[in-house]
Amino acid sequence: MSGSVSGTTKILGVMGFPVSHSLSPIMHNAAIAAMGLDYTYVPFPIPVEDLPAAIAGLKAIQSVQGFNLTIPHKVEVIPLLDEIMPIAKAVGAVNTVKRVENRWVGTNTDVAGFLEPLKLLECGWKLRPALVLGSGGAAKAVVAACLELGCPVIHVVGRDPKKMKKFHGAMTSQLHDYNLRVHPWASIPHLLEVAGIVINATPIGMAGDPNTPITEAEMDLLPDYAIVYDLIYTPRPTKFLQMASARGLKAIDGLEMLINQGAIGLEWWLDQPVPIEIMRQALLQHLVNKAPA
Repeated sequence: MSGSVSGTTKILGVMGFPVSHSLSPIMHNAAIAAMGLDYTYVPFPIPVEDLPAAIAGLKAIQSVQGFNLTIPHKVEVIPLLDEIMPIAKAVGAVNTVKRVENRWVGTNTDVAGFLEPLKLLECGWKLRPALVLGSGGAAKAVVAACLELGCPVIHVVGRDPKKMKKFHGAMTSQLHDYNLRVHPWASIPHLLEVAGIVINATPIGMAGDPNTPITEAEMDLLPDYAIVYDLIYTPRPTKFLQMASARGLKAIDGLEMLINQGAIGLEWWLDQPVPIEIMRQALLQHLVNKAPA
């Protein structure tokens, strides 16, 4: 089991840089222990330049059955894999990889994980324009999710014009027949005024970063019915969500997305149902224990 590693233990993990902040090991190892399986889940801190060597090296370690990917590897990993599932092709980002025989197969569970807390809300999504902050792998999943919700237009903002042009080209070639528009970061105030949901898909505001993706004054530009969603889950709540709550807006953090995308991935690796409530309680207890006294 996860608490007793031996020569027969199978290994799962999460690959990112940095990755020390990840809560994935806590929830996955809680589920593995509850299921009585001879698996363990560990973090793999892999700098971008070492990603090709890491993917090849892990394939040679037969006990490694799969891994998750977080910032900054969700897009860069694609050409290094043997097969990409249709959802990951559509999104253009991979967050979960599974060993199938001796081949790495990649998929994307972020879309379904992102949507899960939104399914509980009664919203007229066809009347809610979406504003996505950021243009990385997570933003691609968010765009696909907003398309599935039925948002009439999806605005994406970023700081690098070349990256934004590349993002727009990639997304419009993969996901057809919807209204996707990209904008420079300076367009945020104008876009906030009409946004029905705004999603932070950047690392801005992550634990240790005192910044926020938008200012308090900009938060005031949002309509009173707007939903504010931060993919970040440490700290909890982020300053971004604290500002949203102070405005009286519906605020959602990335914890439920993390739990649901993780449970979907774990089921894929293990080929059996997993105890999602145990995963949720393990994370919540961890966050309570880490909270300042």
